[in-house]
Amino acid sequence: MSKWKSWSEFKLFGNCLLKSSIFRMTSSNHVAIARLAEQAERYNDMSFEMRKHIEALNGDISEDDRNLFSVAYKNVVGQRRSSWRAMCGIEKKLNDTDPKLAQVKSYKEKIEGELNDLCKEVLRILNDLLIPNASESKEKVFYMKMKGDYLRYLAEIQKESDEKDSINSAREVYQEAWNISENELQPTHPIHLGLALNFSVYYFEILDDKNKACDLAKKAFDDAISMLDNLKEDSYKDSTLIMQLLRDNLTLWSADGEDEDENQ
Repeated sequence: MSKWKSWSEFKLFGNCLLKSSIFRMTSSNHVAIARLAEQAERYNDMSFEMRKHIEALNGDISEDDRNLFSVAYKNVVGQRRSSWRAMCGIEKKLNDTDPKLAQVKSYKEKIEGELNDLCKEVLRILNDLLIPNASESKEKVFYMKMKGDYLRYLAEIQKESDEKDSINSAREVYQEAWNISENELQPTHPIHLGLALNFSVYYFEILDDKNKACDLAKKAFDDAISMLDNLKEDSYKDSTLIMQLLRDNLTLWSADGEDEDENQ
């Protein structure tokens, strides 16, 4: 004999079960769609799905989710940063009487508005959901490096007063992350090396402090080289790639310094 007393009772149970199943599937569905969006190179969709996923889980996400979140917004923001730099290049080539100048400035401001909104969206997710839920040092360093990056991107496009706030905030966040990373992560860890790379770029591009940029990049590279024999196989590719980028920057920055000396 059926345990259901009536069709309405069975239907009510079915609806409750369906709703609970949908609730359980929501987060994984967001990730599945985000992965499809990544393959289709539709990064706006990818970032939207990852934001919804993170909000659904209140910031308690896996390492794979963390990487998807980073990739999504890096591409969405990166595309607009490239567009903004292109407009800046065109603007510099035009004189004040050129009728195209107003159009270029207007379009550049449109891109700046999009960048501003996206960067603040990432910072909100980091501050409200991800950093408070970071239980391990590598998670905290990853998120704080990311926070420093998006404050740096804001500084690139902001006016002087707001720019100073973003510059100072970025330096504080990068430095705090660096202190944790130096004490608790291996010199060869990809997250440690990635932080060194971006923190040194901040010194070079934002503060125009070439000596500090070179010192930080060189220390990170030399420390990693000394520990290369202990590098784990699963992180070898990522670590050595970032080390190559550090070395490339050092070569480039050192060459810039030599060129300046010759011109003096």
